[in-house]
Amino acid sequence: MKLFSCPQCSSRLYFENGMCLACGTPVLYDPMQENFVVTGQGGFTCTNALPAACNWVAEVEGGFCRACSLNKTIPDLSIQGNPERWAHTEAAKKRAIYQLLHFGLDVFPKADPRDEIGLAFDFLADPVGGGPGGERVLTGHDNGLITLNVAEADSPEREKMRVAMGEAYRTLLGHFRHELGHYYWDRLIRDDGQWLGRFRALFGDEGEDYMQALQRHYEAGPRPGWEQDFISQYAASHAWEDWAETWAHYLHIYDTLEMTAALNMPLGRLDTAIDHDLPPNEGEFADQPIAAHAADPEPPADFDELLTRWLILCEASNQINRCMGLPDLYPFVISEPVAEKLRYVHELMAQTRGRSGPH
Repeated sequence: MKLFSCPQCSSRLYFENGMCLACGTPVLYDPMQENFVVTGQGGFTCTNALPAACNWVAEVEGGFCRACSLNKTIPDLSIQGNPERWAHTEAAKKRAIYQLLHFGLDVFPKADPRDEIGLAFDFLADPVGGGPGGERVLTGHDNGLITLNVAEADSPEREKMRVAMGEAYRTLLGHFRHELGHYYWDRLIRDDGQWLGRFRALFGDEGEDYMQALQRHYEAGPRPGWEQDFISQYAASHAWEDWAETWAHYLHIYDTLEMTAALNMPLGRLDTAIDHDLPPNEGEFADQPIAAHAADPEPPADFDELLTRWLILCEASNQINRCMGLPDLYPFVISEPVAEKLRYVHELMAQTRGRSGPH
């Protein structure tokens, strides 16, 4: 994520701004330009501007923006709390869509619900009273249709699920990135022999029975020693989940480092190799001398340099959080096998960039 400037007075704008707080100019984000425009001068206001606080440009008057046009179903706004849940959900989705466009990935609505090409989102709520048998809406992906339970927009509910699932991290943005990883596996890897071969060498055989693998994971827990090869417990359940988790973490890393560069925060450069088998808040690299350098406009193209900066940033942010009595910002271990999986995503994304830019 980047920082932006007001098209009227050049003051700083953030991604969620709908108005410049310095000069009072109403603004809209234009994903084609990756910048803000003055409302009414560079595009139309999205239909979801009021109900979902959408601040993106609509292509036609009375229409939807690039992100809102992907919605198939939104929650019932007559139910108390759903308007706020939807607004939080849309904010997270827009950050995810921003990054996809930034990488030059294909982002367009499904023309046919039966077709796996194109994206669609169902934002659903659990039936009142839990429904027959206590059924719940499950977050997931099916041929480009991503379903998300809007209860995840409530922090207490999300934290309860995080603890129940034994997860170190659970956010709306993380859900979007994970499920989008499943979609882009189909688009970028499944039908490409070269990338598929490399995938299987790193992540394993995706042909393993998926439902059996998940059932085994939920009944018996993660395999012993999973920390050595996987970024999370859930990643150890199946090759597809390992991919989706790794993809999501790469997007987390890239987005955070992009903002770090936009803020011109110098990150240290190590003169010695990093031991990736150690947690980002405990490595030997913490005792090594750090030479400050000016931040680059974007995260480095070289993966080793990108990972070096990430581990340094993680150590700093985790320790700052501990000083405030908060959990670690990034409570994960990047082992050597995990680093190689992240490198795979990095190289795959590098292939997509430059094809046509945001489109």
